[in-house]
Amino acid sequence: MKKYIRFLFVCGLVMLVSEIWKQYCITFIINEHSYNWWYFPFQLCSIPMYLCLLLPFVSGKIREVFLTFLMTFSLMGGIFTFFDTSGLHHSYAPLTVHSYLWHMLLIIIGITAGLGQRKKNTAGTFPGSVLCYLTCCVIATLFNIVFHSYGTINMFYISPYYKMGQKVFKDIAVLTGNTAGILIYIGANIAGAYLIYLIWSNCSRQVKHFRYLS
Repeated sequence: MKKYIRFLFVCGLVMLVSEIWKQYCITFIINEHSYNWWYFPFQLCSIPMYLCLLLPFVSGKIREVFLTFLMTFSLMGGIFTFFDTSGLHHSYAPLTVHSYLWHMLLIIIGITAGLGQRKKNTAGTFPGSVLCYLTCCVIATLFNIVFHSYGTINMFYISPYYKMGQKVFKDIAVLTGNTAGILIYIGANIAGAYLIYLIWSNCSRQVKHFRYLS
């Protein structure tokens, strides 16, 4: 397992350096020395950077929860971004390349975390990853409220100040109201992550069964 943790930590370092570069480019090249709060690094697809950097310094249940989050929520975020790539494109071409590579790395991180967990009994860790996700949603909402007056900010795309803009869910929000649309969006993310968790669990059982037969 140590080799997986080391790899994920290196991924976190790469993401951190590239995020600093991204923030510099957005602020000083695109926005003429004005910070754009829309790109504050606290989206669902930013969380893996923080978790990967923390992995070597946590252990036990916390580490298992972080790894479960990476192999479910993060993997889902990386995959589903490519169903709508409009948010990956920037006026500065290197940032567009960065966005694509970032989300490809999310998929690699998710798969690596899943492979690292395949020999373990992860039953009970998914609720912890959901709690992690919901905690991030609360923090994102606080950011959205506190920094709203400083510019356009919509962390996790759940700001109460903006209409839901995610595909499919924006249509749902029109019918249900924005608050209900946001809650449905959050619930759908949890359901999607749980589906990925079930796939990982099934793969793990198949591997154990094959080894038993061998």
